[in-house]
Amino acid sequence: MRRFLIFMTLVAVVSDYLLHPFYPQFFEARFGILNPKSVGYYFAAICFMVMISFPFWAYVAKKRSELQILVYTQAIAGVLALYCYWTTSYINFWLVSLTMILFKASYLLVYPYILKISTKDEHPKTIGLLSVIVHLGGILGAVLGGLTVNLVDASFIFLIMAGGDFVQMGMSVYLLNSKKYNTNYMVVPESTETRNKGTIPKGFILKIGLITLILYFSDFLIRPFFSRFWESISIYDSTIISGSIYAIPGFVALFALWYNTKRAAQQGYKPIISTLLIGALGLLLQGIPIETTVILGRIVYGWAIFQAVVRFDVLLFEFSEPETYALDYSKIHFFQNLGVLLSSFFVGELVDGFGLQIPFVVAFFGFAITLLVYYVFFKTEMRLQHKKIINT
Repeated sequence: MRRFLIFMTLVAVVSDYLLHPFYPQFFEARFGILNPKSVGYYFAAICFMVMISFPFWAYVAKKRSELQILVYTQAIAGVLALYCYWTTSYINFWLVSLTMILFKASYLLVYPYILKISTKDEHPKTIGLLSVIVHLGGILGAVLGGLTVNLVDASFIFLIMAGGDFVQMGMSVYLLNSKKYNTNYMVVPESTETRNKGTIPKGFILKIGLITLILYFSDFLIRPFFSRFWESISIYDSTIISGSIYAIPGFVALFALWYNTKRAAQQGYKPIISTLLIGALGLLLQGIPIETTVILGRIVYGWAIFQAVVRFDVLLFEFSEPETYALDYSKIHFFQNLGVLLSSFFVGELVDGFGLQIPFVVAFFGFAITLLVYYVFFKTEMRLQHKKIINT
């Protein structure tokens, strides 16, 4: 059952990331729009739609099965993607593509659904695997999108998106009708440990939400124009190569997952501090306009952002309860997408006013603020954990 759900997640992420590195090229080729602000505004609109849609689908999932929801939402998203392929109207594209995102975002329900049918002890590995799936989807999406833009046409990407949506719909129908899997109800495995409510930080949803808001703001600030930045410093004029460089963090995430499975994962709060410091270093390296330095920065940054995302998700599901996984995750996801929304809104202005290097500088300071806020919010828990380790 979980294998099917994980594969569905991969399909969803690939179709979701196909156009991410190439929106500037797409808007130029399809609508003749060269203004980087337009790309930033469109990214912001996408993030806003995800922000409002996922909590809605999480609420609907309290009354309807996640798979039943996906059957209808992915079918509608697929049809709307087909329309995006055909339309030549800029206004219609905005309206229809954003409506498509509204329905497509329901695939995010699969993430907490997988964790709901897993034990607490399985969460770190499961979260790491799902994070790698997201990175792997980014790799495949970027490379496949680059091939499509380079060899065919950027508009063709929406046909691939529609195919991904219909695949998810078909897999949901299969799981619902299969006698091998019981999808009418799921028994949540009981934890072998007794939860101590006193150890749960007060307002942990708000704390983790605010921290990851800044983290995701910084992370997504460097994404929309990274391919343009690479093309401006590289001697290789190829969307395939720029898409591959864009996807380096995804390759690093695969190694990081293997590395984490071979050694005991570092638990607690302090590893997050070192992770954020490494990520800040990776951002500085990427901002230096030298090909080898940028590649090194992508590798360092890929390691750090993978570990950071996994550890914050582990914190969330450590304090949350199975019956509220979807709602709690949707709240955190709201904050994260608010960070993406803000970055998407400002990135066009930044690039237009200060050039293609400025997102890396601003993202570096964003990581520094993330580290500071994290320490302020969880310094009490870190001290208690340190005392516990000393006493044992």
